[in-house]
Amino acid sequence: MPSIEIDDDTDRYLSFAAEIAGLSKGQIVAKLVVDARSRVRAPLPEGGDREEPKAVRVYADYAGHRTYASFVPGPGRMEITSGPLAGQVFKTPSQAARAIVSHHKPEVSPHRNGWSFFLIEESNVPLQTLRHR
Repeated sequence: MPSIEIDDDTDRYLSFAAEIAGLSKGQIVAKLVVDARSRVRAPLPEGGDREEPKAVRVYADYAGHRTYASFVPGPGRMEITSGPLAGQVFKTPSQAARAIVSHHKPEVSPHRNGWSFFLIEESNVPLQTLRHR
């Protein structure tokens, strides 16, 4: 497993942030990197046209079930790629989250914030970190 050297003060800051957020120190570092990356915008290709944004693989754990989905930034399209809802496409992460909750626990209120409900598979940080890209 890769490791990095940090000073004692930085370790205390990471420990504090991890405790507050309920994450590991590694997840805190990953979140900081994702946040920093989200502030960097790629230059427009020649001609000014942007390509379709690349899909981001995300997942949600709910009621003992893990559901994978593909999120496309920009248009905000969310396609469920696993489980009983596979193939369904939603306009927002929150619509997808509500569908998952309704499917697995129809007796509870399905209202969820999809931006915090889904985690980015690569970094295990909330989809929220990509919201303002």
